[in-house]
Amino acid sequence: MRGFATSQIMQDAVQAVRRFNRFYTRQIGVLQEHLLHSRFSLTEVRVLYELAHRQNLTAVDLRDELGLDRGYLSRMLQGFQTHGWLKATPSRADRRRVFLSLTTKGRKVFAPLDRRSSDEVGTMLAQLSPLRRENLLTAMHEIERVLGENKELSQQVATSDFTLRSHRPGDMGWVVQRHGELYWQEYHYDERFEALVAQIAAEFIQNFDSQRERCWIAERDGHRLGTIFLVNKTDTIAKLRLLLVEPSARGLGIGRRLVSECVNFAREVGYQRILLWTQSELHAARHLYEQAGFRRIAEEPHQSWGRTDVVAETWELLL
Repeated sequence: MRGFATSQIMQDAVQAVRRFNRFYTRQIGVLQEHLLHSRFSLTEVRVLYELAHRQNLTAVDLRDELGLDRGYLSRMLQGFQTHGWLKATPSRADRRRVFLSLTTKGRKVFAPLDRRSSDEVGTMLAQLSPLRRENLLTAMHEIERVLGENKELSQQVATSDFTLRSHRPGDMGWVVQRHGELYWQEYHYDERFEALVAQIAAEFIQNFDSQRERCWIAERDGHRLGTIFLVNKTDTIAKLRLLLVEPSARGLGIGRRLVSECVNFAREVGYQRILLWTQSELHAARHLYEQAGFRRIAEEPHQSWGRTDVVAETWELLL
C-alpha cells in the first residue's frame, strides 16, 4: 500500500511539472516554429545566446549543457561558421580543445534577437501588478535555485571531495527540512516525523554541550551533502541521531565518514557506549551501523507518522 501511495505521489508530481511546462511554453510563445519573428528555431537561439554570453565555450559544453544531439549540434555550428557568425580558436594550453565564440557579424545577427526577447518579456511583465510581478519572480528564482542546485550538486559530488564542519546558524533549518522532505518521498513519513526531527534539533541547540556533543555537516563548496549528531544521554552513554545523506551524494562514502567521526569523537571524550534508534526499513543506514560495529539489541513494531507497519530498532556500540 505504501509503495502504491509513493508511486501515485510521483505520478502526480510528474503530471504537475508537465502541466506547468505546457502552460509556460504557451505563455512565452516558444511553441512557434520560429522565434522572435526571425528565421531561427528555439534551439538555434539558445545556442546563439550561449555563444554570446560565455567565454571559453566548447562544442562539448554546448552539447552537454543544452542536451543536444552531437550530429545536430555539429551541423548547426557548421552552418553558423559558413555564414561567418562563428569563430573557432584552439586553446593555447591544449590544442585539442577548441573554443567557440561569435564573430562581429554573428553578434550583429544576435543583437536584434536579444532585444526582441527582452521586449516581449517586458511586455508580459508590464501586464502584471507590482505584487504579482514580485510573486512571479520569487517563484521563478526558487525553481531555478532548486533545479540548478540539484544539477550542480550532482556534477560536483561525482568528481569532488567533501569536507566536514560543525554546525552554524541555518543548519538546523536545513536538517529539519531535508529530513521532512526525504522521509516523505522515500518512506511516506508524514509531517509528524518532521516535527520529531525539529524537536530533536531544538533540544540539541538549547542544551548543547560543546565538550561532549557534536553536529557534523558534510559539504562541498557550500552545498550541504549530509549530517549526523552525537548527543549526551548520561555520563557514559551517547546517542547517535539524525544521520542523513543527500540522494545525489550517496555512494561516495559520506555516510561511512560521518558515522566514523561520530564514533571516534565519542571515544575521545570518554563515552563507554553509543545508542541509536532507527527503523528496520532504513537498510542503507543500518548497513553503515553494522559496519561500524553496532549491534541490534531491541526491536518494536509501532504506528507512527501516518504508517502502521513501522518497526523501530535500538542499536548499541560498546566503546
